[in-house]
Amino acid sequence: MEKYQKLEKIGQGAYGSVYKARDTSTGQLVALKKNHLPISDQGSHLQPPNPTLLPPNTVQSFLFQICSGVAHCHSNGVLHRDLKPHNLLIDVEKGIIKIADLGLGRAFSVPLKNYTHEVVTLCYRAPEVLLGANYSTAVDMWSVGCIFAEMVRMKVLFLGDSEFRQLLIIFRLLGTPTEEVWPGVTSLPDWHAYPQWEPQDLAHAVPYLGADGVDLLSKMLIYNPADRISAKDAMNHPYFDTLDRNQF
Repeated sequence: MEKYQKLEKIGQGAYGSVYKARDTSTGQLVALKKNHLPISDQGSHLQPPNPTLLPPNTVQSFLFQICSGVAHCHSNGVLHRDLKPHNLLIDVEKGIIKIADLGLGRAFSVPLKNYTHEVVTLCYRAPEVLLGANYSTAVDMWSVGCIFAEMVRMKVLFLGDSEFRQLLIIFRLLGTPTEEVWPGVTSLPDWHAYPQWEPQDLAHAVPYLGADGVDLLSKMLIYNPADRISAKDAMNHPYFDTLDRNQF
């Protein structure tokens, strides 16, 4: 903390506060997040969004680390339930990314219980949550997919201002789900008669992402939670074949 001059509080949440601060060595303005709950590492400052595109190898590295962290949570029976860019802490110099803010996280058990649906910031919320279904680890992987696309595009993939609008935006890109692709979807509590859209080419939404990356993203954004790729399986996807996995 001695490296930063705290200027003012700019945000307050249930589990943390955000402060505007200045790096005393460079003069750069940063956002510092103070967690009310302890975290396992020494923490780092949150960098403001970079308006330029992230290098592909940086996206690859960050995504692998996110998947690794999510896999660790899931293997220990914990859902994060609020994965979004603001809950990722980045050490720019070391290229290390950490998952923070487990305020909405909770242990899960088998059989699964009925958890609250007021989870996950809207832009990263899985369709099963939006439609009132029971959910499990797959909700975190939908969020990871949205973060992945955002790192590539440098803008939000599904930007809705209400739950209904959020679903429509998702459906316009991925197609309106049917019983064939997601058995039982039309019987979910919040299902309505939605416009029928055909799926678009996902590659057009992430034009700077190669074929392997698009394939991995498509597996993270599968409608049926039972078919959505797990964090552990995602780490073994060919998209990461050019990455030295042993460095993490």
